[in-house]
Formats: sequence, C-alpha cells, structure tokens
Amino acid sequence: MAAAQNLGLDAFLSTVCGVDKTSKGVGSVVQRIASAAREVARIISLGRLGGVSVLLGTANSDADAQKNIGLLANDLFIAALEDSPVAAVLSEEVQDPIVLDPTGPLVLAIDPVDGSSNIDAAVSTGTIFSILPAVPGAIRPEEHFLRPGHEQIASGFFIYGPQTSLALTFGNGAHVFTLDRDTRLFRLAIPKVSIAQGSTEYAIDASNYRHWGDSIRAYVDDCVTGLEGPLAKDYNMHWVGSLVAEAYRILARGGAFLYPADERRGYVTGKHRLIYEANPISFLIEQASGAATDTVQRILDLRPTELHARTPFVFGSSDVVHRIVRYHTDPQFSAEHEPLFTRRGLLRL
Repeated sequence: MAAAQNLGLDAFLSTVCGVDKTSKGVGSVVQRIASAAREVARIISLGRLGGVSVLLGTANSDADAQKNIGLLANDLFIAALEDSPVAAVLSEEVQDPIVLDPTGPLVLAIDPVDGSSNIDAAVSTGTIFSILPAVPGAIRPEEHFLRPGHEQIASGFFIYGPQTSLALTFGNGAHVFTLDRDTRLFRLAIPKVSIAQGSTEYAIDASNYRHWGDSIRAYVDDCVTGLEGPLAKDYNMHWVGSLVAEAYRILARGGAFLYPADERRGYVTGKHRLIYEANPISFLIEQASGAATDTVQRILDLRPTELHARTPFVFGSSDVVHRIVRYHTDPQFSAEHEPLFTRRGLLRL
C-alpha cells in the first residue's frame, strides 16, 4: 500500500491509459489539466493578494456573477490544451463550445472554478471536468456534448482546500491524488475509493425548505426526527455550499448530497449543470460504489437538450440515494401519495 500511495500521477496514467491513440490521448489531456490546476491552486491560495475576489461585472451563461479567477482559470485550461487531441471544449464560463482541433478524437466539458463565490470565505473550491469521445462526423460542435453521461471516458475534480487533491476515474474505479507541494507532483493518496454505506450525514441547503416538494421535505423531516422517527437514527446535516467539497467529503466518509428542484424562479429544473457538473461527479461517484440521481432517474442516463442544462442532483452512498428515490417513486414512502393518512409514510420502515 505504501508503494502504491507513492505512485505519481504520470506513472499511474502510463499504467491505465493503454497504448492506443485514444487512450494515450485521454492520459495526455488529464496531465495537461493537472498542470493547469496546479497554477489555479496557487492563484487561489493567494486570496485577496492575488486579486481573485474582485467581481468583473460580467455574467456567465446562466447570469451568475463571475469572479476573475473563473475567467483566468478558463484561459489557463484552454491554453494547456493547445496542440492536444481535443476537438472542442464546453466551459461553464462561455456560452458556446470552444473549437480547438476539429479532427481531435476527444472533447472536454469543464467548470474551471466551481464555487468561486466561496473564495472570499476561504472555503474549498474546485475544478470539475469530463472527457468524452468526439462524435464522428459532427457538423456542429454542440453535437459532441448533447449526450448521456454514461458515454464519458473519464471524469474527475480538483479540490483546492487544505490539500489540493484530484479525484479521478477512467471507468475502472475511483482514485484520489494529492498534490505534494514540495515536489509539485500529484501522488496517489487513496487508491480504489469505496463510499461507505450506512452514513448518517447528509448535505442540503435547509434555507430552501419552504420551496421544496413534499417528498424532499418528508425525507429531511424523517432525518430530523432522529432516533424517534421512522429512520431510527440520529443524523448530522452539513452544508458547505461547495459542490466539490461536498463530493470529497462523501468520497471520504459517505453520506448524501441533495440539491432538488424547487419553486424558486430559475430552480424549477434544479441548480447544477448536467454536462460539466452533475455528469462528471456522477460518473466518479458511481465508480466509487455510490449512486447519483435527479431524485427519480439515474443522472448518467439523462440526455441534455441544451449545453447549459440544469438538473436536480442527489448523490452519495448508494443505500441512502436509493432510499431518497423511493421517497419520490414508491407510494409507501412518498408523502405526495398519502396526503389523507400521513405527511410521511415511513411508518412502514
């Protein structure tokens, strides 16, 4: 185990990416992204000294206020992919795909700095990415990205926090690499991550309680009632407000993350972007023996109809996620199907 944990990212990629052109290309893309991520981590670590808390007064594709670190990181990742086997890049920071090499066999979807609004509070932020095979004969670059997430070749995220780490999958398990700041090399820290079952932790923004549907309220209510409730456990609620921080915590010790659709304007289809947030996180979580859903359907089976489509998002320990799905689909569990008898039907547990 000690020897495995000393394995550098480059050595790991050379063992898992094979010798064919596409596999070697995927490894090369991950190396380039990791190189840019080291620089992004350095800039973020400077905080206000690096000027990353200044708003530009512009907006991204979903009208969110952008911090200069988002655009700067976007430029760094795009520059790192020059002369790479990437045909096009879809970024959270731009409206349309960026075409690099139209003949490239791969495409990349990326959120350059997820959770940038947390930088001022020194909360962990990150970069989320997804690598897919290019669509042969695509007429428009959009065609490469309007596909279900189960077609991904690789995905992962960097977290910029107390450690700078990379959670990564190629579809053969999930692994965590941590940046050695002395050598500036990513080294394998946690091989073959397996998300714990039976966790009593969950993350949800409880301030939106009044806007949720009945099924989500029923689940949270049952968690809050603890030992005296139908779930018969005392639960802990965490809410960091950073998707990568929540995902990393779940990889480390299990639990669930919930961001359902709600009644607020702009959130009726959820908050998180399917292609470059939910899909890569879901692929990684599933490869760590977890599950990811939009509260009813598997995330990786959803087909986006637009580049910046949003989705409700629930992921984490598979036993917990499957229970949350039952609150939405099983008449014995769902509050929406038993209004005359009980607000929560979990007397049946």
